[in-house]
Amino acid sequence: MRMNEPVNEYNLPDTKGHYGPYGGIFVAETLMHALEELRENYENLREDKDFLAEFSSELKNFVGRPSPIYFAKRLSERLGGGQIWLKREDLNHTGAHKINNTMGQILLAKHMGKTRIIAETGAGQHGVASATVAARYGMECVVYMGSEDIKRQSTNVYRMKLLGAKVVPVESGSRTLKDALNEAMRDWVTNVNDTFYIIGTVAGPHPYPMMVRDFNSVVGNEIKDQMPAEIGRHPDAILACVGGGSNAMGIFYPYIGEKNVKLIGVEAGGSGIDSGKHAATLCAGQPGVLHGNRTYLIQDKNGQIIETHSISAGLDYPGVGPEHAWLKDNGRAEYVSVTDAEALDAFHTLTRVEGIMPALETAHAIAHAIKIAPSYDKNKIILVNLSGRGDKDMDTVARVSGIHL
Repeated sequence: MRMNEPVNEYNLPDTKGHYGPYGGIFVAETLMHALEELRENYENLREDKDFLAEFSSELKNFVGRPSPIYFAKRLSERLGGGQIWLKREDLNHTGAHKINNTMGQILLAKHMGKTRIIAETGAGQHGVASATVAARYGMECVVYMGSEDIKRQSTNVYRMKLLGAKVVPVESGSRTLKDALNEAMRDWVTNVNDTFYIIGTVAGPHPYPMMVRDFNSVVGNEIKDQMPAEIGRHPDAILACVGGGSNAMGIFYPYIGEKNVKLIGVEAGGSGIDSGKHAATLCAGQPGVLHGNRTYLIQDKNGQIIETHSISAGLDYPGVGPEHAWLKDNGRAEYVSVTDAEALDAFHTLTRVEGIMPALETAHAIAHAIKIAPSYDKNKIILVNLSGRGDKDMDTVARVSGIHL
């Protein structure tokens, strides 16, 4: 298990949780003690051999890691350019990358003596992963989910309830992920003594962005072993969709020091950037403070959050992890956007050409790979983090595509 191996000279965040001007801790005084307790416990356990061995064992025997890499041969041949490879996070238990992080955090909660788990969720994958590990360790679980997302992701709501979690609909604001996170924060303030908040992305106050990144970095670390073993070298470009940014950060982080590997994050362009109906925070946002950290936000000139839009519930968020903001500013990673229509087309393409049904979130990254592959030489390798499977999106895809039984 190499969760915390150094990435060349890159050593962020600093001791205050900053990535350049981003990150930090912007929370009510009532949460400062809880965050300090969390930071101290995590910093001790992240170097603890027994904790790392337990985490590694659970990833292998419960989650089903390592996930394979897969050459999308027919898709690559159809496009006639670079080779498209997929990191198959969709094959994990629960069907997405989210369980890497929730497994790490539930073990941390257990070591801290917490008995109650809360979580926020958008597409429902993080909610399912949180409910799954809570069931695994016999803890109470409450998941906050925007009522709009509950409509879009009813299958995952059923899964959470079957696992024993209480799903709390959030009716405030846009009734999506941002508002679910707000309600989860309020719960934590009220029940901080016995409750552990499993945040699902690399946002929030320090140490969450670092902690979630570290637990998810198993993805990139596996690839650093798998690609040389399979083809003798590392990929030329790594693509991942970006909402809050956990799947992208998990695959980017181990490669930050590999300067010859291009890192590309793909945001939700919705109806197009110019329409104003999108969730492309890094492409069109400005720095501000939300959910306990400073990062790029989609906001108006007065600093008020603007309602976002994406066909994908998991990308429908007006912020992004602070480390992504730093990687954008320093030029180490590139961030682009893909529209709803392009993502939906990519969903159908990968499903029909390779027999792999991606989550709508993942379909954004697939769409950009399809877009750039023809410009790459045939010996170049584009690796896409296939962050989740698409069965959760059947209702949305059927409705938008006009598919009827």
